[in-house]
Amino acid sequence: MIIGLSTATFTLIHVIISLIGIAAGLIVFAGLLRSEPRPGWTAIFLIFTILTSATGFLFPIHGPTPALIVGVISLAVLAITLLALYVFHMMHAWRWIYVVTALLALWFNCFVLVVQSFQKIAFLNALAPTQSEPPFLIAQSFLLLAFVIFGFLAVRRFHPELAAPRLAHDAQQQGR
Repeated sequence: MIIGLSTATFTLIHVIISLIGIAAGLIVFAGLLRSEPRPGWTAIFLIFTILTSATGFLFPIHGPTPALIVGVISLAVLAITLLALYVFHMMHAWRWIYVVTALLALWFNCFVLVVQSFQKIAFLNALAPTQSEPPFLIAQSFLLLAFVIFGFLAVRRFHPELAAPRLAHDAQQQGR
């Protein structure tokens, strides 16, 4: 039992929270590439990503594990993301710090998704039962490479101070 729920029910809730965070994060990521801030989706992404890490600590695990270490690092990264976004309003260097930390938090969730997929999905587990086989390493390498490339592009393209006038113009054009 975890907070009054069976382990299976709690695990399902944790997975749903994680998937919502990942989906919202991908929408935010696409917005970063288009220099569209998407504040509603960003809030959903941050809330559910924080909840993912926080609920991960509630599982009955004794002693440090790779999952707990990733959770601690993710929460530290998310704290910087929140500061960059809500305290420093992405001004100056805080713009790229926001982009990098938000994408790093999303990558952590996607990294864990790949790990869990290879552990829980029979087809993938058969390909890499110990997660040291080439299919697992290729999947994680591809994921990391995609985040590095698209993260670089997001840092270069995301300029929310330039997006506000354009978004206002687009809204005005749609009103005609």
